[in-house]
Formats: sequence, C-alpha cells, structure tokens
Amino acid sequence: MGNYLVYFPSYAYLSAVLELLKERLPDNQLIVQDRAMTEAEREAFLTRFSSSNQETLVGLAVMGGIFGEGIDLVGERLIGVVVVGVGIPQLGLERDLIKEYFDHQMSSGFAYAYQYPGFNRVLQATGRVIRSETDRGIIVLIDDRFTHSRYRHLFPSHWRGYQVVPNSSEMRDNLARFWSHK
Repeated sequence: MGNYLVYFPSYAYLSAVLELLKERLPDNQLIVQDRAMTEAEREAFLTRFSSSNQETLVGLAVMGGIFGEGIDLVGERLIGVVVVGVGIPQLGLERDLIKEYFDHQMSSGFAYAYQYPGFNRVLQATGRVIRSETDRGIIVLIDDRFTHSRYRHLFPSHWRGYQVVPNSSEMRDNLARFWSHK
C-alpha cells in the first residue's frame, strides 16, 4: 500500500507500459500524466496522492515533464519513485552541437550533451520522494546502465548503500524488509 510515481523517458514508453499496467491494476489505482493537461487536471493528479489512500496508487509521468520537479508530496503522500531509464534527452541538432564542442575541448561530448542532462532528470524525479528530514521512501532505478561506473560515480553520496536487485522476487523481499524496519 502507498503512493508511487513511475517516471519514463518518453510518452511513447509510458504508453507502452500503460497497457501492461492496466491489466494488473484497477483503474482507480492508476493515474497518468497527459501531454495536454490543464492546470486543474494537474492539480487533480497531485491531489490523488493523499496520505489517507486505502489502496496503492501508481502515477505514471515523464522525466523532465510537469511532475518531474517542483512538486512536494511530503510524508506519506509519496513513498516511492521508480525511474525507468537514464533520462537521456532525444537526439537533436542542439545536443549534437554541444557534443561536438565538448568532444573537441575535452573528449567528453556525450557526457555533457546527453549523460549529465539525463542524469539531472533522474535526480529531479528521485527527489520527489524525500522532501523533508522525516520522509521515508524507496527509489528504484530500472536500467542496467545504472550499474556501470559511468553512472555510479554520479550517484549522490547518500546513495552509496544502493543495492542491485536482479529479479522481481528479490525486489519484493528487499522492499518488505525495508518497510518492516520503521
């Protein structure tokens, strides 16, 4: 039980996973960010994250989108964030120019053009779960690339105790252990 936000790298990815989640979760337990949400719809989305929810609520959002930063769901309003992917921005002329510039300057164009901006999105999304010193929650990063040194060295110091979990069974066990230690 509890409220979770799952962040995806794109609307296309979110849509693909949405169909699978609809098979597993009742409609009242699933809310989805839409590209063209009005201010009232945004507020309604956030209001659903209530600490008095009696069932699990799963919100689906896009990294770098309207729910990726600047929202405060303190306490029990949000107890977990799942980030799917490393947040790399779409390929484009501007990013390619940045990459080319930094490749010539210090041979790290990809990092400056794609990796760092992407990881910033990851940090913004994960920052939604812990908003005060009394908040408690989980962060799940889903992508093998997070296990590589290229990304591990970007982890904040308080993430140093992270665990790599190879399967859903072990994930369930780890989560049960975490929530049993209050």
